[in-house]
Amino acid sequence: MSQTIFSRIIKGEIPCHKVYEDQHVLAFLDVSPLAPGHTLVIPKEEKATLDQLSDESAAAVGRVLPRICRAVMKATNTTAYNLLQNNGPAAHQAVFHVHFHIIPKPSESNGLGIHWPATKLDHAEGTKLANAIAAAIVKA
Repeated sequence: MSQTIFSRIIKGEIPCHKVYEDQHVLAFLDVSPLAPGHTLVIPKEEKATLDQLSDESAAAVGRVLPRICRAVMKATNTTAYNLLQNNGPAAHQAVFHVHFHIIPKPSESNGLGIHWPATKLDHAEGTKLANAIAAAIVKA
């Protein structure tokens, strides 16, 4: 994987407003926030997408995400937030290093706005797809 801005932040080559760090995870304020307190949580393992991440790094991120979310809500005096994680250019990923956005939602006009073009799940197609995913999990 080529070096990203997050790789340079992990190495200390670029400063950040750090809010949390341990052996596997770093969290810091986003320099282009959607709302005050917008925080990025990244594994120190350098992988572009979540499916490439080791179980150890994924577990480490999963262990601290709730704690960091609670801290962001407390520090920003908000009760709502979005947790966003994009994988690949088609999914709007801009930095190709796994990262989670914790985006406080202080009001309807601040924070993340989402368009959710929901459709209906066909029962037969749903059964077929669920079986395919379940089989792929066993092989993963």
